[in-house]
Amino acid sequence: MIPLLNEEDSLPELTEWIKRVMVENGFSYEILYIDDGSTDRSWEIISNLCQGDPEHIKGIKFQRNYGKSAALNEGFKAAKGEVIITMDADLQDSPDEIPGLRNMILNENFDLVSGWKKIRYDNTLTKNLPSKLFNAATRKVSGIYLHDFNCGLKAYRKKVVKSIEVYGEMHRYIPVIAKWSGFRKIGEKVVEHRPRKYGVTKFGLSRFINGFLDLASITFVGKYGKRPMHFFGSWGSLSFGIGFVSIIYLLIAKIMNPEVSLSNRPAFYIGLTAMIIGSQLFLAGFLGELISRNSPGRNHYLVEEKIGLD
Repeated sequence: MIPLLNEEDSLPELTEWIKRVMVENGFSYEILYIDDGSTDRSWEIISNLCQGDPEHIKGIKFQRNYGKSAALNEGFKAAKGEVIITMDADLQDSPDEIPGLRNMILNENFDLVSGWKKIRYDNTLTKNLPSKLFNAATRKVSGIYLHDFNCGLKAYRKKVVKSIEVYGEMHRYIPVIAKWSGFRKIGEKVVEHRPRKYGVTKFGLSRFINGFLDLASITFVGKYGKRPMHFFGSWGSLSFGIGFVSIIYLLIAKIMNPEVSLSNRPAFYIGLTAMIIGSQLFLAGFLGELISRNSPGRNHYLVEEKIGLD
């Protein structure tokens, strides 16, 4: 499965390379291209490839550019194989890695295997260093010890891709999404990273900045998506409690010494502010609970197995 944007030059070579690997290993397969609103001849080339080999090559074309997450999500819906392997279309990912990734899913029983580009051919300052910082932060927050979360070369068990939803720019956090969905056997494999042969990189600094915002979002949703009051209520209780104790202390001090002016003491305003913030957090928690209880997915849970039931 290959999401792409303006990769007309690489598509014929990539297709032939994948087909050669599949034939050499005797694998049954389909190649699914998802064109994320390309403005070059990418879709024309995909259409010709499909016509030349309709049994093995499929295509999906977006009317406009929605982003890699949207392309992956649509591809996951359409994928039929027991093992789904994703890669980028720029020939920096090697199809020769497919047999090893497939083996780790089928024979080593991994749910998800992420590629690790241990040796990279990208710009150190603009891509390699930000990538290392991003991966370190993600490991710390998620507890998933992968070296390269954002590697496009990944392998999935079919059940994984049919159980998760990828949206926004969450594609870089698919291992985290899978973990929150209960798929905990997540591994990695050192893969070859090749210099870019055609086209230009789609990476920008804005993606690096947005990545940390997405990490905070997915961590919160994963932990508290079905119980937002546990998050907002805890912090609200703490803030309100601190403010309430401060105000009570000042009131007792005022009673004991009527000459003391509360309005001249910073603790008075800090206490009031803490109580207001605590009340607002409580309100946010109640609103979150109302939204959660009215969500279509409020009682959607992934069941791994049933015994004695139809």
